[in-house]
Amino acid sequence: MDPHISAHRIADRVERIQEEWRRARPDLDPSPQGVFGRLARLTDAIDQELDRVFRAYGLTAGEFDVLATLRRAGGACERSPSELAASTMVTAGALTKRVDRLERSGLVRRRRVSSDGRARVVGLTAEGRTLIDAAIEAHLANERTLLEAVPEPDRAELERIMRAWLATLSDEL
Repeated sequence: MDPHISAHRIADRVERIQEEWRRARPDLDPSPQGVFGRLARLTDAIDQELDRVFRAYGLTAGEFDVLATLRRAGGACERSPSELAASTMVTAGALTKRVDRLERSGLVRRRRVSSDGRARVVGLTAEGRTLIDAAIEAHLANERTLLEAVPEPDRAELERIMRAWLATLSDEL
């Protein structure tokens, strides 16, 4: 089916669920399910497509996130564990497990900061930098392909709506 065909004419699983609720409980308004049900299904579908690319590079989404965060640091591509945790939005324990796996794979290294023997930073190895450079190119190409289903003029509006909605639910922008 052409991805630009208007989806509002096609009865999907979410619409069928809403209709069932209207029959079972006519006193309820299931209209919010139209947004949340489709958002959940869309998130699942997008995650599957993103994971497909990460797997092609031998990575999980979390590992990709750590490598990408390090690569964005520029210079020596290093960050402290607290900076990594803040950027990847995971607990210190989850971050440690990711970094341990990446270190065993030879993609990152930990080192002591010379000015403070107790402080450590995590940085990309040459192999890690090569891998994330290739993976980010494939990832962005994949995201562009996924966005092709949304007409160009609607993309900025969709982003604006999501940014505004997220701002009401989270203090992080």
